[in-house]
Amino acid sequence: MANKFNIGDLRYRLQEKGYKMTEQRREILQVFLDQPGEHHLSAEDVHGILRNNKSEIGLATVYRSLELLGSLNILLNIEFGDGCTRYELNTTKPYSHRHHHLICMKCRKVIEFNEDKLDELEAEIAKKSGFEILNHEVKFFGYCKECHEAMQD
Repeated sequence: MANKFNIGDLRYRLQEKGYKMTEQRREILQVFLDQPGEHHLSAEDVHGILRNNKSEIGLATVYRSLELLGSLNILLNIEFGDGCTRYELNTTKPYSHRHHHLICMKCRKVIEFNEDKLDELEAEIAKKSGFEILNHEVKFFGYCKECHEAMQD
């Protein structure tokens, strides 16, 4: 699926939160725009792509930028239980439901799915607890089809 966002949209999102689009931030965000099929990039992944593109941005700058962009909700921070934070471009409206993840515990493949049958449960929890739920995130850990089949042999 092609990305709906461009660098101008992301510049606006930064500016509305009081930040400038520095050259380093532009290059880092461009990585996410140029890699629409590559979700869940770690800081090391982003740094490697930048180096392959002959960028001189250091790993520490990548970490700081990703942390800032995550805190501004321009990027989404995702943890898959392996101690490595990954990022993806936040293409959703604030507080709308994100996609969910199936995480293979053997090969570490991450499969996205959009099926969301938790709306009724979310409404029930909110009603019973008085808690205003803005969003939820679901991760299922197990074995992908290929790893599961390989373990059966």
